Amino acid sequence: MEEMMRQALGEYFGYDSFRPGQEQVISAILSGRDVLTVMPTGGGKSICYQLPAVMADGITLVISPLISLMQDQVRSLIQTGIRAAYLNSTLTPAQQSLALRRASQGAYQIIYVAPERLSLPSFRAFAQRAPIVFITVDEAHCISQWGHDFRPSYLEIADFLACLPRRPVVAAFTATATEAVRRDIVRSLALRSPEVFVSGFDRPNLYFETQEPKNRDQAVLDAIARFPERSGIVYCLTRKKVEELCDILGQNGVQATRYHAGLSPEERRNNQEDFLYDRKRVMVATNAFGMGIDKPNVGFVIHCGLPSNPESYYQEAGRAGRDGAPAQCILLFLRRDIQVNRYFIENKGEENAGLTPEQLAAQQQADTRRLQQMVDYATTPRCLRQSLLSYFGEKAPGQCGNCSNCLNGQAPEDMTALGREIVLCVAELAREGRAFGMLALVSILTGTAGDTLYWLHPEHLDCYGKCAAIPPRKLKQAVQAMTDQGFLARSAGEKQVLELTLKATELVSGKEHLLLKPRTRKKPLPRPAVSDAPPDAALFDRLRETRAALAKRDGVPAFMVFSDAVLKEMCRLLPRSREELMQVKGVGTHKANRYGEVFLRVLNQR
Repeated sequence: MEEMMRQALGEYFGYDSFRPGQEQVISAILSGRDVLTVMPTGGGKSICYQLPAVMADGITLVISPLISLMQDQVRSLIQTGIRAAYLNSTLTPAQQSLALRRASQGAYQIIYVAPERLSLPSFRAFAQRAPIVFITVDEAHCISQWGHDFRPSYLEIADFLACLPRRPVVAAFTATATEAVRRDIVRSLALRSPEVFVSGFDRPNLYFETQEPKNRDQAVLDAIARFPERSGIVYCLTRKKVEELCDILGQNGVQATRYHAGLSPEERRNNQEDFLYDRKRVMVATNAFGMGIDKPNVGFVIHCGLPSNPESYYQEAGRAGRDGAPAQCILLFLRRDIQVNRYFIENKGEENAGLTPEQLAAQQQADTRRLQQMVDYATTPRCLRQSLLSYFGEKAPGQCGNCSNCLNGQAPEDMTALGREIVLCVAELAREGRAFGMLALVSILTGTAGDTLYWLHPEHLDCYGKCAAIPPRKLKQAVQAMTDQGFLARSAGEKQVLELTLKATELVSGKEHLLLKPRTRKKPLPRPAVSDAPPDAALFDRLRETRAALAKRDGVPAFMVFSDAVLKEMCRLLPRSREELMQVKGVGTHKANRYGEVFLRVLNQR
């Protein structure tokens, strides 16, 4: 079995070895076991279900909510010689009927379908007749109501499986799922004694950076200027901001396009293709874009706004560097982003339709907790990679050497002693039945509240003037840091007074420390994770020109011919024959037959 797997891997995908975790997952599927696999974006999870599909004698259904992913994956699979199709709302009824008829005749090995299609009588009739041997549930976290991206249509999957005359092997895949969400996936899909595989979440080629800039638009321009030739994605919280920023980039000479749910389907499709085909270098988008974009050469992902949870952030940031080349993930965060996200949490509308009041309250509580964890990441003075990995339950060293905090060059300031004084002050006020916001709290601690809070008689408080020697600016920083790090919480309602959390007792006891992230005049540029320069830049450029011509001829994005990583490997190995070309990682039998002669001609002219 192992030898057959490796042969298929080389023939279709052009690799002579598996990435970490892939072989075990594929082997379990081919042995007839249900599986749940958590593998980070860029970790190679697609091959984990595509390879069993081409080795199986029957049809594989891939259930995915991502129309753009279906189209990209099918085009890419056809390029490698795999018979694939998709069924979604972009097809006319006549095209859908033709696709189902061809599928019934054995024309396809893999069929991508949207979860909404599973309940249609016509599709169920096809599925009950067809030799379906394997079902993949991609983005499986969408089935969990307690995950970050619940989709009610995913609840149809279990009922669809039950209607089939013979239950196929079921494999669930996701890039981001905590342990609680993994348990929910197994239960909701009724997986049968599944093998659970959790690959390491770390992406060493990604550099992480957080900033709280004074001018965020300028910060976006500065960040993009670091990558004069690479494509990238800029995520915004609102449609309005997408429009504004796209215009600003265009006015500053950046070839940018836009994507959000307010555009027509035709414009979204055209803009997406402009990005995929490298006609536009930068995509400015809301989170409606990118979850299923399979573009390997994205060099940077910038978040112009705070995402609502770490799962969404890591998945979106993970669009960078899928080809293994060094890439950057930059978060530009402002305090008002927190309020925008709170508004979204409280006004989800259709997403929470059908939930009971108790379920809705639990959902909003979970969303609020995840938002606080995202604030923790944006403001932490500790290693950013460690912060992300620990969220997903993975241990990581305290210094990664490839994030803005580790490369800052300054140690965080320990403000634990000041934090304890603030806790004691808030506690004393609570005993008096009082609570205040930041400004009033600072004025009490500095002993300057006599005029504004005279009615409170603050001079009788033990905490009054306790921090008179501390500059108010420093106190405000400490209070803000305590809120960011979860020692203080803002109450619900309009007044937004500060209250102690359970974590505050750990600050007083010494189990926790209050650390202030140092401010630097200029963000350091990262050290690249690995060398990415081709050994022969002139040859690499000629190979890219050849690839562009072939992609235009075949009507596909350039990376679907060969990725940049494959072209760089050609520059390194300098193959002179078809046999030597087949030794290049990423060159499979079908692509060697289709494109090999053209590329060898360029390589032999060197």
